[in-house]
Amino acid sequence: MSEENGNREPAPGVGGDGGEVGGAKFGDYLELTKPRLSFLSVVTTLVGYAAARPGWHPKEFLCLVAGTAACAGGVAALNQWMEHDTDARMARTADRPIPAGKVATGSAFVLGGGLCCLGLALLFGGVNGWAAIFALLTIFAYLAWYTPAKRTSRWSTEIGAVAGALPPLIGWAGAENGISPLGWVLFGVLFFWQIPHFMAIAWTYRHDYSAVDFPMLPVRDTEGGQVARWSLVNTAALVVVALLPVALGDCGWLYGAGTLALGAWFLRGAVAFLKPEGRDRAARRLFLISIAWLPLQLALLVIDRLWLTA
Repeated sequence: MSEENGNREPAPGVGGDGGEVGGAKFGDYLELTKPRLSFLSVVTTLVGYAAARPGWHPKEFLCLVAGTAACAGGVAALNQWMEHDTDARMARTADRPIPAGKVATGSAFVLGGGLCCLGLALLFGGVNGWAAIFALLTIFAYLAWYTPAKRTSRWSTEIGAVAGALPPLIGWAGAENGISPLGWVLFGVLFFWQIPHFMAIAWTYRHDYSAVDFPMLPVRDTEGGQVARWSLVNTAALVVVALLPVALGDCGWLYGAGTLALGAWFLRGAVAFLKPEGRDRAARRLFLISIAWLPLQLALLVIDRLWLTA
C-alpha cells in the first residue's frame, strides 16, 4: 500500500527480536512514555482525588502524582512495544521511537515494565492499597484488553474508554480508601467523553487505521453516518451523566448551569458531525470541542466541590 495511505516499512533494525538500536537519547525514552497523554491521566486522577475532598496530605499527594505518572508512562511504553509493527505502517505513528529506529524493543519493554512496577509500589506504599488496585486494573485493561482488541474487535474504542475512565478512581480511592457514588459518576463522565472524542480522531485518521486492518467503526462505516450517530448518542449520555452530581446533591446550581451550557456546546458539535457534507471538517471541530470541554467540565466539578458545596 502506498505511503499516502499510511503504510510504511519498519526502520532497519526494528522488529520483534529486540535488537540494539544505536544512539537513543533521553528525549526518545521520554517520548516513549507519551508525556501529554500521561499528563492527562495524572490530571484526571487528581480530579478524582480533589473531588473526594481528602484534605491536604503532602506525602500522600506526591506519591499519588508520582505513582500515577509512572504507571501511565509505563503503560504508554508497553503499548508501543506491543504495537510497534502496526505503528510502523501508519503515517501518524511511523515516527514513534521504536518504528523510527531510535529505541530497541527490548529497551522499551524494560522501561515500561519498570515504570509500572515503580508506580504501583509508590501508590501501595505512599497512598493505599485501593489506589494501587485501581492502577493495576487500569494497566490490565489497557494492555491486556484494549490493545489486543484494537486488532480484532469493532468495540475496541469502547473497551479503551473503560481503561481511560479508570484513573479518576485511582485518585478517589486514594482519598477515600474506597469509591462513593460520585466517584463512579466521574468514571461515567470520562467513559462517555472518550467515545465522541476518539470517534472524531478515528474518522479523521480512518485511512491509517484501515491500512493496518483495525476493525473499528470508522473503518467499517465508510460513509460515516453510524460513526456520527454513535458520537451523538454518547455525547447525550455524557451530558446526562455529568448532571447526576446535582441530582445526587453532591454539587450545586452553578455546577448544574455550567454543565448544561458546556453540554449544549458539545451536543452542537456532535449534531454538526451528522451532516454528510463537510463531515471531515466537522470531525476536526468535534475533536477540538472535546479537548476544550473536558478541562472546563472537570474544573467546574472541582471548584464546586472544594469551595461552593464544601
